[in-house]
Amino acid sequence: MPLDPRDFPVEERSLPNGLQIRTLQDRSLPVATLYSFFRVGSRNERPGITGISHLFEHMMFNGSKRYGPKEFDRKLEAAGGTSNAYTSNDLTAYYEEFASDALPLVLDLESDRMASLVIDDTSLAREREVVKEERRFRTDNDIDGMMDEAMSSLAFLAHPYRWPVVGWMTDLDLISRGDCERYFRTYYAPNNCTLLLVGDFDRDDALTLIEKSYGHIPSGETLPLVATGEPPQKGERRSAIHFPAQAPAILVGFRGPDGRDPDSLVLDLIEAALSYGEGARLKRALVYGQELCVDAHAFFGWRIDPGLFEIALKLNPGADPAKAESALFAELQRVCDEPLTGKELSRAKNLVRANLLRGLQTANGKAQTLGQMEMMLGSWRALFDLPARYQAITAAEIQRVARKTFAPHRRNVVTLVPSEEAAS
Repeated sequence: MPLDPRDFPVEERSLPNGLQIRTLQDRSLPVATLYSFFRVGSRNERPGITGISHLFEHMMFNGSKRYGPKEFDRKLEAAGGTSNAYTSNDLTAYYEEFASDALPLVLDLESDRMASLVIDDTSLAREREVVKEERRFRTDNDIDGMMDEAMSSLAFLAHPYRWPVVGWMTDLDLISRGDCERYFRTYYAPNNCTLLLVGDFDRDDALTLIEKSYGHIPSGETLPLVATGEPPQKGERRSAIHFPAQAPAILVGFRGPDGRDPDSLVLDLIEAALSYGEGARLKRALVYGQELCVDAHAFFGWRIDPGLFEIALKLNPGADPAKAESALFAELQRVCDEPLTGKELSRAKNLVRANLLRGLQTANGKAQTLGQMEMMLGSWRALFDLPARYQAITAAEIQRVARKTFAPHRRNVVTLVPSEEAAS
C-alpha cells in the first residue's frame, strides 16, 4: 500500500539564486527541524584535496560575518536547540532541532555561514588537526575502518568512490586556504543546496524568513563534472590487511547499481533477507549453523553513481577464512539458484517497509528521509510509491538481480589477517 501524499503536504519553493526549499508542517508539537543538504561529498573531490568535503563539515562551525568562532552552537544551545552534520560520498548535510520559536535564529545562523563563512589559516590549522585525529581513530587504528578503506580502493579503479570520505592523510596535510576558498565558493552556493523544514511553523511566515535570510546570497558557478568513467570489472580482486586482532575478518564487495536504478530496490530486499535480524540467512548459516562467525551482515546503500553491495564477516578465533568464504559464497549462490520462499520474501518486504516508516516518526526523521529522496532519487515524491514498489518485487526478480550482482568475476575480497604487529 503506498503512502498517502495527503499525510505529507510538502510545499516546494525556489529562490531566484537557485536555493530549493521544501517545507512540511507538523503542528503536533512546538518543535521543528531544519536540514541543509549540499550536493557535495567525496565524489566531488580529486587527488590532492581528498577529505576536503568532510573538512568543511568542521569548518562550517568556525565563525561567519556576524557570528564568531563557536558562536553557532552557543547561540543555538542557549535557545534550547541542538545541531549536527554528516558527510558522505555524495552529499553533506547540516541539521538543527529546536523549539519552533527559535526558527528566526536558526535561519539567521545557517544563512550567515552560507553567505560569509570565515576561512582563515588559524581555523584551517585547528580543524585539519581535528580531522587527522578522527582519521587516526576511525580508520588507521580501527579494523572496520581499515577494511572499508581497502575495499573502496580495491573495487574502484577510476571513480572518486575509491578514496575515503575522511581523505588520505597526505592530502589533509596539503589542503590550503586557497583550496578551501575555491571549494566553498563552488559547492556552498545556494544553487547547490536544498532546505528541508519540518515541524511547527507558519508556512507563509517561514517562507518570508527564508527569502529574507537567503535571497541576497549570489548563485555559484556551474558545478564541475564528476569523472565517473569506472571500467567494468572483469575478474575477482583481493587484498589482505595484516593487523593485531583476536580473529580474522572478511569484507566482500560487489559493484551494484546507482540509487535510481530499480534493481537497487531489489538489492534492498536481498540485504534484508541475508542480514536483518536473527532469522536472516547469513546469521542462521554462518553464525548459528556452521559456527564460523560471531557476526555476519550485509549492507547496501543508495549512491548517486553505481556503488557497492557489501558483506562483512567477523570470524570466530581460529576459524579458517577460506572455509568462511566458501560458506558465504554458497549462501549467495543459493539466492541465485533457489527462489526465496514466500515467507522469506514477505519477511524481507515487511522489514524494509518497517524501516522506511520508522524513519518518518519524528520531524527529524521526516526531514532526513525526504531530503535523502530528493538527493538520491531526484524528488521527495519518490517516497510515496516506495512501499508499493517493494511489494511488487517477485522472487524471480530477486534471482535475476542476485545472479547479475554476485557473479564470481565481480567479487572484491578484503581479508584481515591477525598478526602480532601492524604491517608498516
